[in-house]
Amino acid sequence: MTRVAVVGAHGQVGQRILNQLYVEGHEGVGLVRNADQGEDIVRLGGDAALLDLEQATPEELASAFEGADAVVFTAGAGAGSGADRKRTVDYGASVLSIEAAGLAGVRRFVQISAWGADDPLGEDADEVWTAYVAAKRDADAALRESDLDWTILRPGGLTNDPGTGLIELAPRTERGSIPREDVAATVLAVLAEPASIGSTWELVSGPTPIADAVARAAV
Repeated sequence: MTRVAVVGAHGQVGQRILNQLYVEGHEGVGLVRNADQGEDIVRLGGDAALLDLEQATPEELASAFEGADAVVFTAGAGAGSGADRKRTVDYGASVLSIEAAGLAGVRRFVQISAWGADDPLGEDADEVWTAYVAAKRDADAALRESDLDWTILRPGGLTNDPGTGLIELAPRTERGSIPREDVAATVLAVLAEPASIGSTWELVSGPTPIADAVARAAV
């Protein structure tokens, strides 16, 4: 059995990761900012840890990671937030989690980023989108520079369609979308594949079963 700490557990991808961990017989601990969210985490089959990522110290977060075999970072400021919160959550909370994982002795770290995060933006990109892409890009760079056993997943446009179990996974894919359910399933497959360590992959719906896609990309 594996115990996984999920940062951003109350988000739509985070909830699906926790539920799939439970279904597969693993343990999940979900990091959330209030007690109401914690009740949702328990209903999904996980343990809840209450912590405000924009206020917590690395030591406080490391305490929540104690006993985990892996950390999954899927936090984000979310729709409607401004440029400042993209920086404090999408970037700042990632850097905090990287440091906390090191303090807690948790080496395995999977980060959910964004498709095309390294691509240059057009001159007409608005301030918030520019801040979001910069935060994801810089968070990925910080993780790559760490000594953790990391994998970065960059999904395309996220949908709430039922998962198909079929994806395309590669360092570079065509632009596309993917159900959140399939992103969560890919996280579990990546955690089960040690050869995925050190890889940055884009992720969209495609023709290949998830476990096969991870195994092929990890070669």
